[in-house]
Amino acid sequence: MNPFIDQLSDTVSKARTLEELTRPLLEMLEAVTGLESAFLTSVDEAKGVQHIVYAHNSRNLQIPEDRSLQWNDSPCKRAQDDSVVFTNQVLARWPDLQVAQEIGLQTYAGVPVRTSDGGLYGTLCAVDGEARPHRPHTEQALRLFAHLIAQQAEREQLIRQLVAANDQLAAAASTDQLTGLPNRRALMATLTRMLAYGQRQQASVLIAFIDLDGFKAVNDRHGHDVGDQLLIAMAERLQRALRAEDIAARLGGDEFILAGMGSPSGGADPVTQGGWTDRIAEATRGRFALPGATLDYPGASVGVVTVAPGAVQDAQEALRLADQAMYRIKQARKSV
Repeated sequence: MNPFIDQLSDTVSKARTLEELTRPLLEMLEAVTGLESAFLTSVDEAKGVQHIVYAHNSRNLQIPEDRSLQWNDSPCKRAQDDSVVFTNQVLARWPDLQVAQEIGLQTYAGVPVRTSDGGLYGTLCAVDGEARPHRPHTEQALRLFAHLIAQQAEREQLIRQLVAANDQLAAAASTDQLTGLPNRRALMATLTRMLAYGQRQQASVLIAFIDLDGFKAVNDRHGHDVGDQLLIAMAERLQRALRAEDIAARLGGDEFILAGMGSPSGGADPVTQGGWTDRIAEATRGRFALPGATLDYPGASVGVVTVAPGAVQDAQEALRLADQAMYRIKQARKSV
C-alpha cells in the first residue's frame, strides 16, 4: 500500500480545487475496487435530482459526466436506503431500477459524501457491468476519499460564500441605499477614471451638478417619507435621461451628479453641452405621482461644465467647478 499512500498524499497536497482532488481519487478508487468506472455526484434532495460531476471510465461501461437523473431512481439512493456499501447483484437486488437495466449495471460500491454538518453533498461510487468480487480496502478507500472530497467541497463553498459576501459589501459600500444609484465614493472613483481617460484620449468630460430646489419645503409639508420617494423618483428620471455612456450618482442629500464623455476634440461643445443640460433639466420637471402625495415640481437647478483634458487636478476639483455652475443657475432662478 505504500505507493498508494504516496500517491494519495501527493494528490491531496497538490490539489487546489475539487476537480484537481477528485479526478486522481477516482482513478485510485478504480484501482482499489477493481471496478471499471468511478464517479462523484452531487445531490439536490429538494429537487430530487442527482448530477454526475466527475467520472473516470477505464473499460466498457461509460458513465457520462454532466448527466442528471432522478434521485429516487438512482442506485446510489437505493444503496443508501438499504445501508449497502457493496453489492455485485445490482439487477437482482433492485430489478426495477431502469438506469441499471439500461447500462447493464451489476456491481456497485458507494458511500454518501456528507459535509461536516451532516448534509448530503452527493455520492462517491464505483461500478462495473460484470459481477466483480468484493476487494479488501474498498469501503475504507470509499469513506476516506468521500471525507477528503467533502472537506474540499466545503472549502470551495465557503470561499464562494466569502466572495459573494465581499461582493455584496463592496456593492453596499458603493451604492446609495435609498435610490440604488452609485454613491459619492463610487462617483469619485468613476469620475477619476473618466478624467484620466479623457486626458489620454484628449477628450472632454461633461459633469452636471443637480440640486433639488425646494426639497426642504417638500419634507416640511409632506414628511420625510414623501421626500424620500421624490428622491427615488428623481433618480429614476435622471437615469432615463442618460446617454448610454453616462453615469448618474447621488452625491448626498438632494444633490445628484451626472457625468459623461464630451467632445473628442477636447474642447467645449456648446451644442452637446446645451442639449445635455436641457435634457437633464427637463427630466427634473413635471408631475411626480408619489405614494402619499402628488407633486408638480418646477425643476432642479442644473449646472453643467465641460472639463477639458488636464484642466483640473482631480475629481474633487471637477465637482467644485460643476457645483459653482449649479450655484449660478440657482441664483439666476431666484432673481426671476
